[in-house]
Amino acid sequence: MKYPDDLDPELIARLVESGGGSLTRKMGIEFLELGAERSVATMPVEGNTQVIGILHGGAHVVLGESLGSISSAIHAGPGRIAMGIEINATHSRSVRSGVVTATCTALALGRTLATHEIVVRDEQERRLSTIRITNILKDRPTT
Repeated sequence: MKYPDDLDPELIARLVESGGGSLTRKMGIEFLELGAERSVATMPVEGNTQVIGILHGGAHVVLGESLGSISSAIHAGPGRIAMGIEINATHSRSVRSGVVTATCTALALGRTLATHEIVVRDEQERRLSTIRITNILKDRPTT
């Protein structure tokens, strides 16, 4: 996996230890590239379908939120966290098999907010969905 050179070592440790989180692991999401400006991940369709056999819309959103949240956490930097405050998705095409690829691109990276757009595509590069997420960036609570 490709990480930015200046990535917070604590964030790397959390990502490696958790595998991106239990839901991410259950869905078979694999991170290929992670950064504040751009991140890429894949997810299998199999195991993530709804009753009629197409990729579940919620699976698109989980993939998008996973990428957008990690990208925001990378932007937030050491000692800070990112928490989602808004997400929306538009599904424009369905898929029944294969692997989908999501590309996350920063729209706005500020001191307290980060907004990303995630485009999910099938193996033929057709756009399946567009997800937009905004995360609030805060200092990590100390306990």
